[in-house]
Amino acid sequence: MTGDCSLVLRTPSDLLAALPFLLGYHPRDDLALVGLRGRELDFGACLDLPPPERCAETAREVAGAVARQRPDAVVIVGYGPPRRVTPVVLSVAEALRAAGVRIDDVLRVDDGRWWSYLCEDPACCPPQGLPCPPPDSVIAATATYLGQVALPSRKHLVDQVAAVRGPARRAMAAATERARTRFPELLDDARRIRRAGRLAIRDAEKRYRSGAALTDDEVAWLGSLLVDRAVEDYALDRTGPEEWRVRLWTDVVRRVETAFVAAPACLLGFAAWRLGRGALARVAVDRALGAEPGHQLARMLFEVLTCGIPPTLVPGK
Repeated sequence: MTGDCSLVLRTPSDLLAALPFLLGYHPRDDLALVGLRGRELDFGACLDLPPPERCAETAREVAGAVARQRPDAVVIVGYGPPRRVTPVVLSVAEALRAAGVRIDDVLRVDDGRWWSYLCEDPACCPPQGLPCPPPDSVIAATATYLGQVALPSRKHLVDQVAAVRGPARRAMAAATERARTRFPELLDDARRIRRAGRLAIRDAEKRYRSGAALTDDEVAWLGSLLVDRAVEDYALDRTGPEEWRVRLWTDVVRRVETAFVAAPACLLGFAAWRLGRGALARVAVDRALGAEPGHQLARMLFEVLTCGIPPTLVPGK
């Protein structure tokens, strides 16, 4: 879930124009939920449309996560054909009402048009639906001006944290081997590992704060040091809601070898979550769990995101 879009909404069309910017990508075959504070977007969540046999289970999970956010109201949006969307959105609406959450609207979007399940006035909501807002709508232009980005699909978001390939991957493999030859000299003293880790983290922060980047050898060395739990904790404790931290950990997670992915992916997920970029946080944590399913921090962040815990609960640094 994320709350990174300060846009005032007046109509369902406004909401549909803003939702891709809130989520970070354009939904397709998805279930999206938007929490409202007055007429402002408070948070958004998006997940794949579940199969029919999982509708009830999904509805309960979603209702629990949304209720913890305590929104004034929620809008449910299903993307896809009616046979797939209708059972899901109606089950979620029923579960949310049972949890005491007010439903502002329930919408379906498909093939450039949208429909409301709650409006029965054909003058307002005709049977053929209403056209979705154009890509250059006022809401979209405003969101872009505010620095929001809506990628074409979730796959494009996943690709942003995917491993580099080709010559860049071969260069990192060689750099990792060089890092391996350096690491044994620290193994006889955990304090030396942690001192080296703190130094590498501070240097990386300084580099990316200024707009520069790490070399392959520096990335490989940082990745190997982050395997130490104390070094990972040190980096986590320093991670605040700054955009340059997202750039730092995105760069590292894309370049390190698979064995070293989990820690920087978690740090990317935490930085993105603190910035309110929930969709990016989710794909980063998924990458961490894919590389190391038992990674403790990754599992904790997965629970945080699943439960819809807002980043406002973390004290500012």
